[in-house]
Amino acid sequence: MSKVLLIASLGLCMLAALARGEDSAATEQLLADLGRITHLQGEFKQRQFGDESVVLAESRGKFKLLRPSFFSWEITSPDSQLIVANAEYLWHYDMDLQTATRRPVAGNVEASPLQILGGDESALRDQYSVTRDADNTFTLTPVGDAHSFRRLTVTFAGDTISRMDIVDKLGQRVVVDFLKVDSQSPLRSGDFNFTPPAEGVDLFFYDE
Repeated sequence: MSKVLLIASLGLCMLAALARGEDSAATEQLLADLGRITHLQGEFKQRQFGDESVVLAESRGKFKLLRPSFFSWEITSPDSQLIVANAEYLWHYDMDLQTATRRPVAGNVEASPLQILGGDESALRDQYSVTRDADNTFTLTPVGDAHSFRRLTVTFAGDTISRMDIVDKLGQRVVVDFLKVDSQSPLRSGDFNFTPPAEGVDLFFYDE
């Protein structure tokens, strides 16, 4: 799985499990911190690490988040990719390969960390063990084996998210730093609509 898809398509299995009592305080605090976020936009820097913390790859781009179910993740360097989710569809548009893929949001077992952190309270309560590592840092560990990652650590700066640190099932680590975060400028659901180019793009629909 490519690292852009790891970020934008981390597994959210449909496993139902009871939240552990010892995790409940951390879970409730994380939900409270997330509850202060209604919308965000800004830039990101994403780094993939190898052994001994060697940076294997780095990408940059822009993101938007509107609770509870809208997000946009656009890589602008070194390649060009766009992932957009609205209330109905999840689109992945690779501008270099000239392909666009559409999947339904309803029943989709894969979802972005931005979706998880953007408002899926049931997933946080039922599918993750949450620990509070510091006043502003929480670690989510999936319950069960169906997820595509081992650990997701979220760091806050004030009332916004400043970093996500992800370790996948193979032990590879990806760190996303959120930069120039703007929580004041308004966002609307229409900002997350996507229409692929009329010509020159191969379209793949997984909802028909």
